[in-house]
Amino acid sequence: MKRRAFITLLGGMTVWPLAALAQQPPMPVIGFMSSRSPEDSAHLLEAFHRGLREGGFLDGENVAIELRWARGDYSRLPTLATDLVSRRVNVISALGGPPSALAAKRATSTIPIVSSFSADTTGLVESFNRPGGNVTGFAVETDLMDPKRLGLLRDLAPGVLLFGALVNPNYPPVMRQLQQLEDAARAINQRLFIAKASTDPELDAAFASLKREGAGALLVAADAYFDTRRERIVGFSAQQRLPAIYHFREYTVAGGLLSYGVSITEAYRQCGVYTAKILKGAKPAELPVLQSTKFELVINLKTAKALGVKISDDLLSLADEVIE
Repeated sequence: MKRRAFITLLGGMTVWPLAALAQQPPMPVIGFMSSRSPEDSAHLLEAFHRGLREGGFLDGENVAIELRWARGDYSRLPTLATDLVSRRVNVISALGGPPSALAAKRATSTIPIVSSFSADTTGLVESFNRPGGNVTGFAVETDLMDPKRLGLLRDLAPGVLLFGALVNPNYPPVMRQLQQLEDAARAINQRLFIAKASTDPELDAAFASLKREGAGALLVAADAYFDTRRERIVGFSAQQRLPAIYHFREYTVAGGLLSYGVSITEAYRQCGVYTAKILKGAKPAELPVLQSTKFELVINLKTAKALGVKISDDLLSLADEVIE
């Protein structure tokens, strides 16, 4: 082979892979936005990644993820959603409850959205079986379970005259939460004091009002802001020696007395699975909204002992997890 022909052949071999590489489609991008904080959501983000992996997607290899966190401040969510829309992400995973889902929906009617939200979050889907728009995901019905939690709290603290309930007035389903709590308290003839907080100064004020009113037990209503402040809330309950009940297992692991609610890690995993399906071409309008089927009753016996609370054998037998 002549020298000039050989060099030409080498040049062609060098250029061909580069040209092929240039023709590769761009890596899809997931816009992940949450009402919560990265510090309290590492396990949830891992569950979301696990769902993506089940669908064949691995961050940094065949998909990229843009992370956005509101850190419990719902007023930041519209800006986060608008930013992700401007970046033309392929799908938005709006997690952390109804506020995140609503902000994403208001920001776009075309980009697919996978979210976690409540059954009564209006305007998101036409129906659970056939969402009909650009939103689907997982219905986290934890705020429907406050009456059950109130009954469990009554079993834990039968002699307490006044219960306290901590709610966030900015949480979209708050009116339903309040109505259910008041109805449940009335049904068992239990006095109930409502303390409200959506910011750190308001949370301090709520703690002070619970002390001032003499609440002898505490129910913490479902809310992403409270999730980002769970260490403070659990610490307050311990300091005041209040038997308290929460909506997610995370609180009990952090030292809370008892939690009863859905498996939030399973919800995030399922949202990861749905996000992968949409990246493969599935339409959110045709993906049914999944509903909670796994509920967790978690009891912290170490905390019960510190508070002097007797946990009945019947309740212990029902527990999915006992922390000793």
